[in-house]
Parts: sequence; structure tokens; C-alpha cells
Amino acid sequence: MTARTIDHLVLPVISIEAARARHAALGFTVAADARHPFGTENACVFLADGTYLEPLGIASREECEAAARAGNVFVARDQAFRFRCGEGLSGIAITSDDAASDDARYREAGLSAGAILEFSRPVRMPDGRDATASFRLTFAADLRAPDFFLFNCQRINPLPADRGSLTTHENGVSGIRSVVVVEENPSDFQYIFEAAFDSREIGANSFGIDLVAGGTKVEVMTPEGARAYFGLEAQSAERGLRGRAVVFACHDLGVTERRLVANGVAFSRQGGRLSVPPAPGQGVTYIFEEQA
Repeated sequence: MTARTIDHLVLPVISIEAARARHAALGFTVAADARHPFGTENACVFLADGTYLEPLGIASREECEAAARAGNVFVARDQAFRFRCGEGLSGIAITSDDAASDDARYREAGLSAGAILEFSRPVRMPDGRDATASFRLTFAADLRAPDFFLFNCQRINPLPADRGSLTTHENGVSGIRSVVVVEENPSDFQYIFEAAFDSREIGANSFGIDLVAGGTKVEVMTPEGARAYFGLEAQSAERGLRGRAVVFACHDLGVTERRLVANGVAFSRQGGRLSVPPAPGQGVTYIFEEQA
């Protein structure tokens, strides 16, 4: 079975303005702010491989709290993540053609995190046109991992596939190469990844487990493996899944390095990679690698 692809990554931030400024300094083109009907807002970074980053802020705390009380799983888990972690990588959105079917699978497997969420939001396109995007989300979660969740995203009224200038970035990034999640015993969580990505093609290695979702790899690694391979230092002794890094593919690492230097962004070189540690508006490590 071929794993489904990643739609986007959810990155809670304290300030959407700080997230916009930080991603611009990293050399990304950032889309116009957009607001959800349940109190959150985002400033997305769209990539040429079809994935995107969703820095997620709070536009109205009162609306978010009301939505969470009404059973909105997305907002409730976002609030829980912010309480425990502040900023970071809280979840992976996975493509879906039938969210209702996914929800049924999760309920049967005992993995459902709650009710399906359907909503629409306005979008301002690069050419000034206004559009409406509609989504249907269904959620999978493991109670042992309160700081990370997976959900399927069905685009009911999708945005145009060609987002024009929004997918062109000064740092040369073309897509997401891998997502790094850390846990002491990765195989304890193999089942939820199999279910969410609708795939049994899970690889095992000395660092943990991984799966290939389209052009992106999801790597669930031990803290020792994440340190050895990506230079990520352990942050907590607690068990549970924690999103720790996003690895980007670049056309030319020299272009990326010059952009970081020009904008005063601190980074380190590790072999053929540039590693940028977390900062306000960027809650996890960003790693840049040159495309083969």
C-alpha cells in the first residue's frame, strides 16, 4: 500500500506577526494572513511540492475557548499543546479523498480523537483575487502522545493548484524532505502512523521507524538517533511523540546560506546540511539540504 501524502504541517506560534517576520528572514515567501471561523489564524508558507507550513496563531481567545468547549478537536488540541509546549510542531495533516471513511476507520480502531470538523475560510490569492477554501478534517490521536496528533484533510473546495509567486522562495526551498518526530520507543506508535497514512509500509532502522509519504519521509526516531543523525539535543525526559524538526529540500544550498547570512539568521553546518535552531515564530529546528 502506498502511503498517502502530507498536506501540511501545523506549527503553533505565540505571535503570527513574529512567525511572519521569522519565516521572511529565513527566506520564505509568506502568504497573507487568514482567519479560521473558530478563532485561530495562520500565515502559510506554500511549497512547490504541494505541501505547506501552517504557522498557527490565536486571533480570538474567546472564540477558541468557545470552539473547544463545543467539541472542536483542532482547537482543543491546539490549546493543550500551547499550554504544555508554547510553540512547536503539533501535528501532521495528511491528504484525504473521503474524510468520513477515515473517521470510520479511526473509530473502529479506537484511534478517533473526536468529531469530524468541516469549515471554510476566505483566501487572498497573489493576484489579488479572493477565494474560499473549504475543508473536512478527521482526527487520530494516541492518549500516550498529548503533544502530537495526526489528522486527515479533505479539501472540499480546494484552492487553485498553481499558487504562483507564493511557491517561489528566496532561500531556494522547493519542498519538505522529511519530518522528524522523537520518542523513546518509536515502535510503540507504529500503529497510529500506519492508520493515519493508510499504509503498512513502515520501515525499521537502528534509529526508529519511518515511512515515505509521496516525496516526504516521516521519521520517528529515538532521542539518541535524532542527536546522532540531525544534531538535535534531547528536550524532555517525558514519553510521547514530539515534533522536533522539518527538513527542507533546496535547489542550491549556497543560495540558502547566503540568504540566512544576509538576514542575520544563526545556523550551523552539519555535513551537507544547514541547521537553524528554534526561535520566536519558528518553534522547531529547520534543516536545509540540497536536492540530489
